Amino acid sequence: MKIIKYGALGLFQLLLIQVSKGQTATKDDDRGYIVKVGDQAPDDFELVLNDGTKTSLKKLRGKIVVLQFTASWCSVCREEMPHLESDVWKAYQNQNLLLIGVDRDEPLAKVQKFHDDMQLTYPLALDPGADIFGRFANKKSGVTRNVVIDPTGKIVYLTRLYDKNEFNGMLQAIKSLTDKQTASLN
Repeated sequence: MKIIKYGALGLFQLLLIQVSKGQTATKDDDRGYIVKVGDQAPDDFELVLNDGTKTSLKKLRGKIVVLQFTASWCSVCREEMPHLESDVWKAYQNQNLLLIGVDRDEPLAKVQKFHDDMQLTYPLALDPGADIFGRFANKKSGVTRNVVIDPTGKIVYLTRLYDKNEFNGMLQAIKSLTDKQTASLN
C-alpha cells in the first residue's frame, strides 16, 4: 500500500504540500454543500413564504439574497437567528437585501409558530421534502447554514452551523456587496 511507503513524516509533508496548494485531505471540506462559492445559485424553485406570498430567486435578481436554511427543532438555528435578525436583516433590509429563512420540511402552522416564537421580522419560507435545501446541500446534511447570493445570482459566501468567526466573515461579505451597490449608484 502506498500510504505505508510514505511513513508518518512523508504523510505529514504530503499534507503540508496539499494545504499550501489550498487543498486539504478531508472529505468533509464541502460541509455537505453541493454548491460552492462562485457557482450560480440554483433558481428553479418557488419560495412560498409564511405569509402566503410567493417569490423565487429568479424574481429576486438584482437583490442581495441570504437564504438561511433552518428548522424549528434546530437549537443552533435558534441561537443564530437573533443575530441574523439584528446583524443582517435589521442592518441591511433597506439596502437591497432580502433575508429568507427556508424552513426544512415543516408544515405551515409549525413554521408560523416558529416565526412568532423567534420574534422574527424577516420571512420564513416552506421547504416541503427539503427540496430547496437539496438544491444547495446533500439532504442528509444538517441545518443551520446560510447562502449569500449576489445581485447576479452568484453564490458569494456559505456558512455551516453558527460559528462567530464565520458569521463575521459573512457580515463582511454582505457589507462588501452593499458597499458595491451604493458605490454604483453614486
